[in-house]
Order: sequence, then C-alpha cells, then structure tokens
Amino acid sequence: MTRASEPSRRALLAVAFAAAATGTAGSAAAATPAGAAHTHAGPGLVDNRAWTSYADWRTGTAKGTRALEAARPGLVIATPTGTADYTDPHSGKTATWEYATWTSPVHRLAVPATEAIASWNARTPAGTWLQVELTGTYSDGTATPWYVMGRWAAGDQDIKRTSVDGQKDGKSSISTDTFSIDDAASGLRLVSYRLRLTLYRSPGSGLTPTVWRLGAMGSDIPDRFTVPASTPGPARELRVPRYSQEIHAGQYPEYDNGGEAWCSPTSSQMIIEYWGRRPTAEQLAWVDPAFADPQVCHAARFTYDYQYGGCGNWPFNAAYAATYKDLQGVVTRLRSLTDLETLIAAGIPAMTSQSFLKSELTGAGYGTSGHLMTVIGFTAGGDVIANDPASPGDDAVRRVYKRREWENIWLRTKRYNASGNVVSGTGGVCYLYFPANPSAGQSEALKAVGVR
Repeated sequence: MTRASEPSRRALLAVAFAAAATGTAGSAAAATPAGAAHTHAGPGLVDNRAWTSYADWRTGTAKGTRALEAARPGLVIATPTGTADYTDPHSGKTATWEYATWTSPVHRLAVPATEAIASWNARTPAGTWLQVELTGTYSDGTATPWYVMGRWAAGDQDIKRTSVDGQKDGKSSISTDTFSIDDAASGLRLVSYRLRLTLYRSPGSGLTPTVWRLGAMGSDIPDRFTVPASTPGPARELRVPRYSQEIHAGQYPEYDNGGEAWCSPTSSQMIIEYWGRRPTAEQLAWVDPAFADPQVCHAARFTYDYQYGGCGNWPFNAAYAATYKDLQGVVTRLRSLTDLETLIAAGIPAMTSQSFLKSELTGAGYGTSGHLMTVIGFTAGGDVIANDPASPGDDAVRRVYKRREWENIWLRTKRYNASGNVVSGTGGVCYLYFPANPSAGQSEALKAVGVR
C-alpha cells in the first residue's frame, strides 16, 4: 500500500482506467477463433481467456515445447530450439540458456480493450525460468509490438524476476504489468491478442518449467466517479487467517522495507493459508527468527519485482500463489459486489485493490492511493467484512466496512485526491486464488464471474 500523501507507482497503472472514454466500445464479438474456449465477458466490461487444458495447449504453435497430458495438464520443454544469452539487469550476471516457445492462437476480445493484464501459473525448478509476451491488433487494423509482460521465476537464484520498462509504440505502452492504450478517448482499442511463452533452462540440464495456466484479462471500464448501489445478498464469513503488514515495517529493505509496501504479499499469504497451504520450515529458514509471521516476509521476497522495486506486481502475486500445490491464481476485474458475494457464497475469498481518502471509508483510519485487502465475507446487512492488512497488529485485521462506501471506492475509475485533483481509481481489480480442481459449486461461481 502507498499512502495517499505519496505518489504511487501502482497508481500509474490505473491511469488507463481513468482515461477510458465514457461508455464502452461496441461489444459485439467477431466469430470466435479456434481454441477460444474458456471465455466470458461481463456486459461491455471484461473479457477473460485462459489456456489450461491439454486440448488448449495443443491449439497453440509449439517450437520445442509439448503439451503434457496429466492430472494437471501443462506445457514443458521437449527439445530446445536454440540458445540465448541473457544479461540480468538487476544482478549484472550474463548466462546462456536453452529455450523453447509456445504461441497461443489469436484470441479476439469480446470487449475491445483499453487495457490487458496477463496471468500465468507455473513451476520453475532451479535452473529454469520463463518469459511471457503479448502482441495484438488495434481497432485501426495495425499491430502492436511483442511486449514483455514479465520475466519470472519462482526463486531468485537464477534470474531476478522483473517487469520491463520503456515499452511503447506511440499507441500503447506497458506500465509494469499492464498493457494500456495511451489515448483511450481517441476510440482506439485492442481487439485481439496472442500470448507467447518462452521457457528457459540451463544448457544440457534436461530441466523444464511446467506451465499450467496462461491467460489475460482485457477490459474497457467507463469513466465513473460513482457506481450504482447493489442489493445485498446472503451473509457469510470465511475463516481466513489474519496478518498485519504493519508489524513488518522496516524489515528487509531489499524487498521494499515491509510495512505499508507489503499489502499485496500479506493479502496473498492470508488466502494461500486459507486454502491450507504454507511455506515449510526449511523454506522459512532464511527469515530472521525474531520476526513474527515469517511467511509474510517469504511472500514479499518471492513476489518482489526488481524493476518495479516492490511487491505489488499483480501477476507476480498470482504466480506466487500457484507455486503452492494445486492452487491457481489469476488477476481479473469483477463487475459488482454481487460478483464478490457469489464467490464468498462458494467459499472463495478475493483480494481487491482500491484507493480512497481517509474520510471515504469509515473505520479505516487512513487514506491510500493504492491498497490491497482481502474480502472474506458479508454481514446480514450486506456490509463488507475484510481482512485489512493495514492494521496495527494481527488481532486488528478483521474489519467491517460500510457496503456503499466500500463498493464505490473499489469500482470507480475516477476520484478526487486530498488536493482536490482528479486521479484514477482501480475499477474493480482483484486477485482470485482457488484450487486446481475446484468443486462443482466453486467452478460455477468462478464461471459466473468470468473465470475458468
């Protein structure tokens, strides 16, 4: 989290939402190309697409990779197609790697988008890593470059996981983890895209990453300072562990110094443990034994983006969650609190991103230009029950926030900051973590909010 008194790197990623023209582009979709199952779009707002099944992996263009037919299907290196030198900009280390690639079929967005965010779930043993890229077609018929959406490994011994700055073509650009149309008011949109995976390994090692999930969320959210009030649904509260980010203030400056900077990994860890997963004692051995909740320190280290200089890279958090056995993680947008209620009713908590003044959220006690918290339930009156890591201790993490206030600060795309200037809001962004084999009820709830 970054307090509202400070400029936020994460706030820059929300500019595209605030720049979207009032109303959405036409939502009529063209014919769906081969391999475009698993697509759901909220009305004129969001399009999700993921490749997860054996059949999905066989629809792409493989160069040295193969689809793995297993209980959890994936993509692996079969025969590398070449070698490449990579100089890590954050360690200065140059190494040679074997590589193979997989390129998805073209996915035509049901919602021509001002923004797109990729997500992936993978295992990368020591001596391996991966790169995710996106290219697409604009509504004017021209093409984007191949944009790097992330260079990622679960560990940090081989490469330093990183986003890539400075990518742009005069029509769009990449802000850390987010593809954005530069001038949404012009009417230009992204109408289709492909994703490319490059899998790397140490030469001659025979190792391979295994990628279980690859996809992207495209969206076109209209300008809005307020959203319509929703009708409360059923009450339910999930038993989610409670962790404070604030007790870590000043810890591990190399991973952005703890405290308010760790809202994302702290929220991630809460939900990972809700699903019964946690780091082993061996994995936590590097953490200072004087520190409480060492698993939060662990989450910060292994979500840290060395280019962004923080732990708030959205896809890196989702990918971290999926390093735990049989968990999936995605970044998406939801349309309303009704969507959140659908998930909670099925036993699925969510991490939500919001920004607000101290006066806008009763009981928070702070203002922020970007903060993640975990929604764990709803009261009988429809108010939001959240595990808010911006709390002085673990025992203070559970909060109840007024439904109407919380709904608006989460779903709006524009707001006024403390100086009275118009700045951006997050427009319903959330992370969802859920089992690799969800129950029937969980699958139905995920499908209802556009995720499969």
